[in-house]
Amino acid sequence: MAKTFIQWLPTLLLAAALPVVAQAADADSAVAKQVSTASAHAGMALGAADLKMVHAHLQHVINCLVGPSGKGFDAQEANPCKGQGQGAIVDAKGDTASESRLHAALTQAEHGLKTTTLDAAHADAQQVMATLQSK
Repeated sequence: MAKTFIQWLPTLLLAAALPVVAQAADADSAVAKQVSTASAHAGMALGAADLKMVHAHLQHVINCLVGPSGKGFDAQEANPCKGQGQGAIVDAKGDTASESRLHAALTQAEHGLKTTTLDAAHADAQQVMATLQSK
């Protein structure tokens, strides 16, 4: 009986570990999707012709990064990451490097929302995009 159990132990351990590995892969995929969407909106902010549109797209970036339960989420603005995860920062929990990069992008986007000139807003959008696209 003990010998049979020992023979099956590796299989049982593998079966127990697979859901954990799959969940981690799903979280990585969710983060990647949300970061890609946020980066696209940073690019849209960079290309916007007026300050109102730059601010709108930077808020979309924030919404993607913090998720619907996060500080700074604005339900009055679109959430282009709806259905992709809980927010890139939330979904990256435990990945220190990614969390740090995403928090930096969040700070830059928040700064861009406070700008009063198109050039300054574009500069912040450029920083957000560069930060999101860096690894």
